[in-house]
Amino acid sequence: MAETKTLKVGDPAPDFRLKDQNKKDIRLSDLKGRKVLLSFHPLAWTPVCSEQMKSLERNFEVFAKWNTVALGLSVDHVPCKNAWAKELGVKSISLLADFWPHGGVAKQYGIFREEGGFSERANIIVDEDQKVAFIKIYEIPQLPDIEEIIEFLKKK
Repeated sequence: MAETKTLKVGDPAPDFRLKDQNKKDIRLSDLKGRKVLLSFHPLAWTPVCSEQMKSLERNFEVFAKWNTVALGLSVDHVPCKNAWAKELGVKSISLLADFWPHGGVAKQYGIFREEGGFSERANIIVDEDQKVAFIKIYEIPQLPDIEEIIEFLKKK
């Protein structure tokens, strides 16, 4: 799928500023000139979400090789993200808290599930010029294929 409820490939990526697990402000526009993988996951502390974030951490150097910053996003709050990152051993990847306004970034990107109060499981790649280059929404129980993302990054 190459679109969400509000975005399609080629659209400008909505800017945002969120705190990561270490209370550091991360702003999308500050990452201009690099590709950014926005890896949305429904909720921390769940098995598939945990595996999704660990796959980002394992591939940190691969992303760096392809001039890419990988970010994990969910509606969980900063203290939750901090504890979860420690539990998972995530030290290199920023896990962003899209907590307040609740799911605000997921709503901007058209992937917020009102009925559940969390985002879709999705990977969205923003290119160096801050345009949406890739969108894929997964079934909630499905672990995203990180190799598919890496192959896309290699080609861009």
